[in-house]
Amino acid sequence: MKSQLFSSDEEEYETSRMVSFCWWRSAAKFDDCVRLKLDCLPNISSLTPRLRLLREMERLAMVAHEGLNELRHKLIKYRSGDFWVPTGGIKKEEMDIPPVITILLVGFSGSGKSSLLNLMYSVLGRSGLIPFAQTSSGNDSNFKTMFLEEHNVLRSMRGGFCVYDSRGFDYNKLAESLQELSSWMTDGVHHNQICWKSEDDELLKEEMETLALKSSSKFVTRRVNCAMVVADISKIYKAFKAGDSKPMKATKELFCSPALRKCNDKPILILTHGDMLSTEERIEGRLKLCECLGISDTIGVYDIVCLTEYGFLAEESDPITAYGLTEAVYRALLISERSHLPKKIFRDRVTLISSWLMCLFGAFFAFLADTCTQLGHKDKLKF
Repeated sequence: MKSQLFSSDEEEYETSRMVSFCWWRSAAKFDDCVRLKLDCLPNISSLTPRLRLLREMERLAMVAHEGLNELRHKLIKYRSGDFWVPTGGIKKEEMDIPPVITILLVGFSGSGKSSLLNLMYSVLGRSGLIPFAQTSSGNDSNFKTMFLEEHNVLRSMRGGFCVYDSRGFDYNKLAESLQELSSWMTDGVHHNQICWKSEDDELLKEEMETLALKSSSKFVTRRVNCAMVVADISKIYKAFKAGDSKPMKATKELFCSPALRKCNDKPILILTHGDMLSTEERIEGRLKLCECLGISDTIGVYDIVCLTEYGFLAEESDPITAYGLTEAVYRALLISERSHLPKKIFRDRVTLISSWLMCLFGAFFAFLADTCTQLGHKDKLKF
């Protein structure tokens, strides 16, 4: 009798766990998605966006349990340049590959960047005794978030990549935020780099700037190799349903900004959930946002629940979320490896200088020819 009672309790617990992270299986069109699995593989382009999304979530569910440890092991062993594919006959030694790949998290205030970093520590940093990182969400936000923070989520100095947490942007001051983002992408980033807003207290600005100047020489300036745009889909969807399209439009401007396009054509989009949404709301919100951004609703978009409804990290209770996060980091590294450029050798510099000189000489002689032509016309008019 007891054994039957315990077994029923275990089955009920397992069922509740399955429902918790397989939230999409209660969607209205899920039965159609299951039926498509049994039929011959249809043309993906003929499927509706909702069915494509459900199939993508089922793919994550199918590979999450067995694929998580394998993919996590690849990231733990990763060194910069491991995923680079030789092209054009150029050897790996001839490429300008940085020793550490840099992933930058950007998004608006309260989008969940710090919670996402804590989840990265939980999922990837399993080897070691160091506790979770104290990100800006767990400290004085007026002080900590004024700096860029470099995080080695693998808890190893030999790690081949690092993740930067940035200060949240403001919907009402998007131009200022995009200008600051452009400077990060052009000039690079370093740990404890100051980033402030125009409304910050002037005295606090001066104090932080002095501290930043003292510490800037201690940290390496890194070139951003890939960017992840973090968006709270619950805030965006609820604002959209209430008639406020500003968050969705601001997210589009950030995602499609020229600064991010220079780094990678399509940044990775991470959707977090600050508030609980129903299944239909989560699906509709994701499809609406992807449609607004003009991107695929399945490729390069990851639905990440950083915290459960009880306030715990979602890694243990939601293996699909853990796998989705790991795959997002893996995709970011693949994108970064494709963006490497060949090293500039002495011959390239000589060729560049020679081309500049030839252009200068060409412009000079063109100017002389134009001047002489005009003088010649004036002399003809006199006669």
